[in-house]
Amino acid sequence: VNYIFGSGNGNTRISRFQVSSDPNIALDTTEQVIYTWPQPYSNHNGGDLDFGADGYLYVGFGDGGSAGDPGGLAQDLSQPMGDIIRIDVSDPDTTYTIPATNPFANVTASSDTLPEIWASGLRNPYRFGFDALTGDIWIGDVGQNAYEEVDFWPAGDNTHPNFGWRCYEGLHPYNTGG
Repeated sequence: VNYIFGSGNGNTRISRFQVSSDPNIALDTTEQVIYTWPQPYSNHNGGDLDFGADGYLYVGFGDGGSAGDPGGLAQDLSQPMGDIIRIDVSDPDTTYTIPATNPFANVTASSDTLPEIWASGLRNPYRFGFDALTGDIWIGDVGQNAYEEVDFWPAGDNTHPNFGWRCYEGLHPYNTGG
């Protein structure tokens, strides 16, 4: 489950739950928190998550909101805002591990790059899904004013797609300064 909790702008929380005999009802007393990150604003918080054909969990984070990504978060690899993270949650005895094929899996602890990051440069990847036949990912991403996006990335290519936000809105320059 991907949800926002807390006061102020809140925090993104990714959790796993056990279900009752009705698989549509989560047992709230069984929550295991997997990942938490503070939100700088109350909009563009992403919210989608999905398992890829590779068995890993993909989680979309928006740039955190406000107009034009004022903090440049979607191009900042030291935090997950404006990114899709990719984690392995298959071991119930640990929150998650980093897949060895993540683009930044081998960064050192002193690095400013999160090894969870799989893709960056997104404004608000509010919906994404994997093609059932090919495993390719299709991402619905919000634009600023003029262009919305549907982004594509081929299955098995873990070379860190950067979809360009806030420098570009779709294929059009938005804020290329810095």
